[in-house]
Amino acid sequence: MLSWSMELTSFRFLCFFALLLFLWYFLPVLTGGRGQRMVLLAASLLYYLFAGNGLLILFPLTSALATFWCVRGITKTEKTDTRRRRGFLIFLMVVLLGSLVAFKVMGYFGIRPGGYGAPLGLSFYTFILLGYFLDVYNGIDEGGVDLAGTVLGGMYFPLMTSGPIVRFKDFAGQFSLRHRLQYDALVFGLQRMLWGFFKQLVISQRLGKIVDTVYAAGSGYTGWYIWLGTVCFAFQLYTNFSGCMDIVLGLSEALGLSLPENFRLPFLSRTISEYWRRWHITLGTWMRDMVFYPLLRSRFFMEQGKRLTARFGKKTGKKLNTWGAMFVLWLSVGFWHGGALKYVIGSGLLHWLYIVVGEATQPFFTKLLSERLHLDPKSRFLDALRVIRTFFLVCVGFVFFRADSTGHACLLLFRALPWKTAVPPDGGLFAMGLGWIEWGVLLISLVILIAVELINEKHSDGGGIRNRIAAMPIAIRWLLWFALLFYVVLLGEYGPGYSAAEFIYRGF
Repeated sequence: MLSWSMELTSFRFLCFFALLLFLWYFLPVLTGGRGQRMVLLAASLLYYLFAGNGLLILFPLTSALATFWCVRGITKTEKTDTRRRRGFLIFLMVVLLGSLVAFKVMGYFGIRPGGYGAPLGLSFYTFILLGYFLDVYNGIDEGGVDLAGTVLGGMYFPLMTSGPIVRFKDFAGQFSLRHRLQYDALVFGLQRMLWGFFKQLVISQRLGKIVDTVYAAGSGYTGWYIWLGTVCFAFQLYTNFSGCMDIVLGLSEALGLSLPENFRLPFLSRTISEYWRRWHITLGTWMRDMVFYPLLRSRFFMEQGKRLTARFGKKTGKKLNTWGAMFVLWLSVGFWHGGALKYVIGSGLLHWLYIVVGEATQPFFTKLLSERLHLDPKSRFLDALRVIRTFFLVCVGFVFFRADSTGHACLLLFRALPWKTAVPPDGGLFAMGLGWIEWGVLLISLVILIAVELINEKHSDGGGIRNRIAAMPIAIRWLLWFALLFYVVLLGEYGPGYSAAEFIYRGF
């Protein structure tokens, strides 16, 4: 088994990427336009081996081979032959989801067969390949991708760290095109990677020290200190995950490849439903298209809907049936995050409960605001309160996500109740893993992050921060980017022998 650190923020990875970039653009010049796809396929396989997974590479390779065989089989099967088509579907779901469920369950019990953990990117390549087959099965995608393209589509190495979960019909075709070196794409890609390093190395790593201090077993923190640690974890997770996305999307942009966005200021969401349209966007889209809608169209839920409509009326019956399908959806989302109960609750069923209660009580609160309190339900003040409420509810889920267990999460929430006295540790805030200088760097970096993200959100039509900087004189433009580079180099959490902590979503 090879064991060679290939974290996206490691020096080895940067050397690996530089070599890939050279071969990607200059090998086709020597071979008459051929070879780019094979370079990327070889890089993806090597990355998987270098990432320390060794023999576990057989799992994604087997999954890709099974997907290719099932897709080819179903495209050659008449649509009227439902038995044969369903056979391919059941076989592939057993192969793909069987491995996913088995490793999740083994992870819950702490079982590591042969000393190995789960295959790198298990959930990501499973959903990508299964989504490809289901699109072909439902007639959305024509299929026809060859074996090398199927393997590359499922194992494109940046996706193995933490997604995004791409749709084959929107992505795999890019591998067959000739990608020539374009200055703007290369520069913009490298700039976005640098922004990801800033989020990950400067902000996320520092926040992690505070979180680890507060959430450590037996730490004794109470009251608002627990909420401070939880808010820090929310931003740690966001900068960790979205920073990884920036590196992945920037790397792909430098190669001339386009990937879907995965985040859009999620902590400004006014409702939980909106939050999941802004957080891990591709997971939400995949679950909606591949789980939720098929469930509603299934025979069981269609018959259940008729029974509920007959008993409670059309409007209420439809809501109850939809909430039932949503329960399965959020149970799946929670299980996807990890087999432990804390993930099922914190990232799944708790959010289902939020949405159901919100939809059930919406008419009452709308009437209360407009008729009793004479407030405009669409006012900015109420929207600000909704943002605060939604962020608080998300943070409650994050307590389960970060805690050691469900019991630990419940204990922390009990100790964080408003009437619990917040007893400061010796040294106060400066005893929470960061000194006063580190706190200063963190706060300044968060201000920079929030300002840039707000500008990008306000000008999402193409007037984002990168385009604004690109329109500046060259001296100012490069001064800003080199300032950010040195900011990361000087203030990033790294040192001799440094290997960045694993991305939180890596392995899902």
